[in-house]
Amino acid sequence: MRKWVLKAIVQKTISYLPLSHKINYIFQKYVTKGVYLSDEYFYDRLGHAKVHIKSYQKYSGKSTPGSCLEIGTGWYPVVPIGLFLAGADRIYSVDITLLTSKERLQTTLQKFVACRQSGRLTDYIDFLPGRFEAVLEILRDYEKLSLDEVLSKLNMSYLIEDARKLSLSDNSIDLINSNNTFEHIYTDVLIPILKEFKRVLKKQGGVMSHFIDMSDHFAHFDKSITIYNFLKFTDKQWKWIDNTVQPQSRSRIYDYKQIYAGLGIPISEESFRKGNLDELKSIPLAKKFTDKPLEEVAKSHCHFVSHWDA
Repeated sequence: MRKWVLKAIVQKTISYLPLSHKINYIFQKYVTKGVYLSDEYFYDRLGHAKVHIKSYQKYSGKSTPGSCLEIGTGWYPVVPIGLFLAGADRIYSVDITLLTSKERLQTTLQKFVACRQSGRLTDYIDFLPGRFEAVLEILRDYEKLSLDEVLSKLNMSYLIEDARKLSLSDNSIDLINSNNTFEHIYTDVLIPILKEFKRVLKKQGGVMSHFIDMSDHFAHFDKSITIYNFLKFTDKQWKWIDNTVQPQSRSRIYDYKQIYAGLGIPISEESFRKGNLDELKSIPLAKKFTDKPLEEVAKSHCHFVSHWDA
């Protein structure tokens, strides 16, 4: 049995259990080895933080967002800490469950310290010296602090709530970002989430910056399949394979553009990876993916920046 099939079966089973996200963490930690904060993941997310900040600076004319909102931060809050170091005063992370912990937060902070010691941090973040001193102070006192106290010192708040009904005020957020999260949200849920983002984002100077990974995430674990493997299944077949602990919508770049257009959200700037057309052609695509140019279907990653001209 292929590794991705086994993982799909296990995650499907876990999705039906109580505390499914905690069980999935244990499964990935001890079986798939996919939850450790590797250098590769850390620097990838740090690169995202750099792009988010640069996008905000470009379209707002300001150096640092005062208030930030991220959806789907996950186990290690690399981007929120990067935003803190850059000078953000209020950093919110919204998710349906709290995936981080005091231990994982400490690991993330230690990665930032190692990054600075290596001389690489300034390649990504124009950090405030006082903010980095605050990180060092937190780590010195870490055993004495609760998770809530650590988050407070980092100007961070976790909103464990439905992102379709945020507890934030209208026109209150400078920067809204996500990092390979949209692909885990099905269209019928993503649309009201984006409506909420549009509501809470400041209409003068507010910026949205979203990275989307449209590849088959099972291929990250099983190198015997391509990043397009999941496109061979019909929606009915995929419903049986997909799970709720790490769902994959299979939406393509043209689907996201259609959602944005329907909501009146401008795409002020976009970038994408072309993908591998030969690999895509090797897959017997489900009919729903044959109605568009293969060049569009093949695009594997994209980044959208949105800004309203006041």
